[in-house]
Amino acid sequence: MLAKILQPLIVKSFIPARKTLSRKGDNGKVLVLGGNYLYHGAPILSSIAALRAGSDLVYTCVPKINVMSTRAFSPNLIVVPLVDVKLTRGSVQKLLGIIPKELDSATMGMGLGIQDREAIKILIRSLLDRAVMISLDASCLVPEILPDIQDKKVVVTPHAGEFRRLFGEMPPDNVKQRTVMVEKYAKDNGVTILLKGPTDVVSDGTQTYLNPKNIAAMTVGGTGDVLSGVVAAMLAKNKNPVQAASAAVFVNGKSGYLAQKKYGLHIMATDLLDFIPFAMKSFDKVK
Repeated sequence: MLAKILQPLIVKSFIPARKTLSRKGDNGKVLVLGGNYLYHGAPILSSIAALRAGSDLVYTCVPKINVMSTRAFSPNLIVVPLVDVKLTRGSVQKLLGIIPKELDSATMGMGLGIQDREAIKILIRSLLDRAVMISLDASCLVPEILPDIQDKKVVVTPHAGEFRRLFGEMPPDNVKQRTVMVEKYAKDNGVTILLKGPTDVVSDGTQTYLNPKNIAAMTVGGTGDVLSGVVAAMLAKNKNPVQAASAAVFVNGKSGYLAQKKYGLHIMATDLLDFIPFAMKSFDKVK
């Protein structure tokens, strides 16, 4: 199939207008689930990114050992404690009883410790039953999830190593070969794949978009967590996964470009958060 290079006009068509008379929550209610004792910052980055990308409410679920630091980082976050240090079946059941019934989207896995892989499968199935749009990253990208997400409009956001863990094959460096592989696995598994790299490849097996970034500074840790938050924000507004994921990679890449333009090769992931509004400004629409 013919892959399209993402351009501003394409991306603008993927981001719905914001209604002037909308109320709190109408522009997205998002769940972020991640973090562990070591990686406490990952879900914070995702959550702030989702807010910066236009979500109204973000529920940040982290292990209880991370709750205080997460709340201290920003008063904008609604922090939900995960009762166990790692994800377990019991903590999933308690989480499902706490979070709002009418979430629009969820992004899960960034820095998340998982004790029982069956727990993440239970959570995925429960959220899908509630018609929640889902994006999966990092530790959630394990082969066991594939039967539960097949043909369910789920987005997976691996880098090359996570792609290999999930699908069993390492993506080549060559962009054309890489694209063919992403398209194959997206079609075979009925998912939208966002393969991160110097050129991001997004495909649902039918439509494919490429986002050539080649931004050297974006190798810094945390930029993928920012992307996950933007993906969740886009999924909350556009229920077409390949369009939402494509808009997200473009906005994330543009934010990285603006950060590198200001700071050179010395950016941090938090710098991207500051530039998301500027990256999205030309796509803002109100009706």
